[in-house]
Amino acid sequence: MEDWSDCLDVAVQIALRAGQVVHLAVKQEKRVSSKSTPTDLVTESDHQVEELIISTLSEKYPSHRFIGEESSAAGVKCELTDSPTWIIDPIDGTCNFVHSFPMVAVSIGFAVRKELEFGVIYHCFDGTLYTARKGHGAFCNGVRLHVSKEKDVSKALILTEIGAKRDPATLDIFLGNIKKLLSAPTHGVRIIGSSTLALCHIASGAAEAYYQYGLHCWDIAAAAVIIREAGGCVMDTTGGPLDLMSRRVVAAGTREIADYVVKQLLPINYGRDDSEPDAHA
Repeated sequence: MEDWSDCLDVAVQIALRAGQVVHLAVKQEKRVSSKSTPTDLVTESDHQVEELIISTLSEKYPSHRFIGEESSAAGVKCELTDSPTWIIDPIDGTCNFVHSFPMVAVSIGFAVRKELEFGVIYHCFDGTLYTARKGHGAFCNGVRLHVSKEKDVSKALILTEIGAKRDPATLDIFLGNIKKLLSAPTHGVRIIGSSTLALCHIASGAAEAYYQYGLHCWDIAAAAVIIREAGGCVMDTTGGPLDLMSRRVVAAGTREIADYVVKQLLPINYGRDDSEPDAHA
């Protein structure tokens, strides 16, 4: 079995470097445009940070493949093969970034033979660094992470994100899912505007579960390794194995909480990341 620890070390250094670029850019004037919908925002910094990450990695690992949020939005086919593949979200929480709302992260995942090997997530505002490598545990600033072991949903805090679709039918399903979870009852439902950081809160034990329809492989890849290595579970919203390209996920500290969340959800169809580029929504 190959040891990808050197690649992880490189990913950490690049995430820290990219995070500093993002942190400085927060204070500057931003040029903002939209992608698939008026709420799906992108800035010059998204492109610049992704270019920084991919150019640095491709120079060091010329045979590796890359999946990046902005290159995929520009029409590059999003395809996971058996080759070593870096899965990159240069600025997760772009809307937060635009408003200087302090929940913004750089996320770098790494997969080989379609299996996730490690993940690095850097919180650009407070300098928190989450890392994990398969079989070697998950850490936050070097301190071992452990998920919540709560099994009683009435004592659970649930996290989610809204997604880019805001048509009435989608919003009815989205709000209906939240209503069912609030009525369980649970302690509450929270939305922070960053899928990767919300997922890190599952890994740290700060919340018991996360679910979402409409996120992307670059939102899930790094965080999935971190949660699993912290002792949690990451799965499809149907309860089956995680499909990285399916644009949907349930993650939890315990299987009991995850199974409960799965049973409450009505699906929202966002298509797949590995469909043709013009089909992305």
